[in-house]
Amino acid sequence: MQKPSIRSSEFHCVRGGLTIRGTCYRPEGDRLPIAIVSHGFMATQATTRHYAKQLAAWGYCAYCFDFNGGGVGSKSDGHTVDMTVFTEVEDLQAVIAFACAQPGCDPARLTLVGCSQGGFVSALCAARLGEKVENLVLFYPALCIPDDARRGEMMLCRFDPAHIPGEMRCGPMLLGREYAASAQKMDPFADIAPYTGRVLILHGLEDRIVAPAYARQAWQAYEASRSGRCELVFLQGAGHGFSRRYDRQALPLMQRFLMPDVPITVDLTASGLA
Repeated sequence: MQKPSIRSSEFHCVRGGLTIRGTCYRPEGDRLPIAIVSHGFMATQATTRHYAKQLAAWGYCAYCFDFNGGGVGSKSDGHTVDMTVFTEVEDLQAVIAFACAQPGCDPARLTLVGCSQGGFVSALCAARLGEKVENLVLFYPALCIPDDARRGEMMLCRFDPAHIPGEMRCGPMLLGREYAASAQKMDPFADIAPYTGRVLILHGLEDRIVAPAYARQAWQAYEASRSGRCELVFLQGAGHGFSRRYDRQALPLMQRFLMPDVPITVDLTASGLA
């Protein structure tokens, strides 16, 4: 089978006066399904590029991008002290609106893929958009963020949860008070449950940052409204942030979920996992 020709191009869109910058991977064709991949906390689109490339090889017009203030290496605008889960939901909605307006794309076939905090953000965005999102794929979603904020322990950051400082150092990132304060008020499972579409959750059993129990609670929240629509797969030995070894396991699972009638065709060269 001949490999599809994939064209990559940079794109930008605006949210609240801030420019979001990313990359689009697009195969030939018209009425293409859309996939938008969101990176995790303290990361950039570089950590999700291989997922977008593989989705494009499967026929999706695939986008990855940097959240505003989402990481010290972000090419998008904004400051890390202004970033919260909710500003990232707004960023993702802006990217969705941009992608759905592009010629040759089918806005009725939208898939959101998110990693860690980007998974939490994607789940929240899907809950807002409802039927506009056809599929939701969550890689080790960071649904622990509200509990961590209430405990005063968020990744490398420690603080008094009753007296959150104005700024907090988290490794190379400086966070603002609102990052923790806004998360403390959240019930993540109630917040994501309104999405009624199909969901795939992939989580490592050795995850020391987001306990596997959070993935199971998410599965229960989704299944409570409609049984059989959420698939949860635990990867034995995988931690938080899949290595190439576990991505090679995860990609066929994602394709089977998105394209159940198509033979598994993971292109390790195209995705950069060869």
